Amino acid sequence: MRDTLARVAALEREGRRSVVATVVRTHGSTPQVAGARLVIDDQGGLTGTLGGGCVEGDAISEARRLLKEGGSSLRAYDLTEPLAWDTGLVCGGTMWIQIEPAREAFGGDLLGRLQDRLEGMEGPPIAFATRLRLEGKRVVGEGHCLIERAAELEESAGVDLTARARELLADAFSRGVPRLIPLEDGRELLIEPVVARPRLVIAGGGHVALAIADMARQLDYGITVIDDRPEFASAERFPGVEVFQGDIASTLAGLDVGWNTFIVVATRGHKMDAHCVRVAAATAARYVGLLGSQRKTVLIARMLREEGIGEDRLQAIHAPIGLDLGGRTPGEIALSVLAEMSQERFGGSGRPLRMSGERLTKAIASRS
Repeated sequence: MRDTLARVAALEREGRRSVVATVVRTHGSTPQVAGARLVIDDQGGLTGTLGGGCVEGDAISEARRLLKEGGSSLRAYDLTEPLAWDTGLVCGGTMWIQIEPAREAFGGDLLGRLQDRLEGMEGPPIAFATRLRLEGKRVVGEGHCLIERAAELEESAGVDLTARARELLADAFSRGVPRLIPLEDGRELLIEPVVARPRLVIAGGGHVALAIADMARQLDYGITVIDDRPEFASAERFPGVEVFQGDIASTLAGLDVGWNTFIVVATRGHKMDAHCVRVAAATAARYVGLLGSQRKTVLIARMLREEGIGEDRLQAIHAPIGLDLGGRTPGEIALSVLAEMSQERFGGSGRPLRMSGERLTKAIASRS
């Protein structure tokens, strides 16, 4: 949402018009999740994506029509063989896409408040919410609002949420990811947390740190690297990255670490790693990971436990860091680390997406 929101704000400052196309609901397998968004401006410019293919093409055509004629729309797209075989979107699911003028979607003071939070957000996110009403397969939009915190929904709206709805709402706020919350009387609420760019702090500037920083740029992290050696803490080694040269643990302790920060400890020694993990565990960072062996993990965990670090915080440290992908080079380790960080960010299972042989066979038979 961050990039599309920034684009809408820039267009508003220029006095230009735009429409916003948003995937507000999905069912089954779809190329994008609820919350995917595309901004179409009055000169035909596009920011964001709805997943590509003919669905996005049709939404763009509809958006351009609405720019000329006014109004808004919300309709379903069934991603079946007749619709999308040639474009690669034979997913079998349904996407509901709402298209509306940006000034209607972010009217009043909504845009300003969202921008303020994006520019200086320290704590957990606020959420942009879209109210939906289900009428059979038809979905009707009922406007937007902001939700400051998870508990506010029940308090202000006077609705009783199911246990599953509370779980989804808490997950949206704790991870900063969109979730569709079922309400009473056939209504739903699309919750889109508004979060600043995630920050990655790497304690150590060695070969693995360099590979992690290079790969993290593609995943939209703001990156900070700390090392006490001048040759490993330079702008030439880490172009486009915030670099600090000095004692690693004390420099890390001096950083302003907020909720949306990920810390990777990858220094050149056990003792230095231990000092950095101690500092990282005391911050509000949502992710702390330690690069190294299981033996190192046990030694440092025992030290932290003896120093009184809370058991919950201790158990939350990802050590050894990363997913077991089998690689051993710096680039392969970086892939493992960032895969685990993405899993933490978005709540994925980490399981292969490949269909089992039995399931694939049944699916083929059902279509024969």
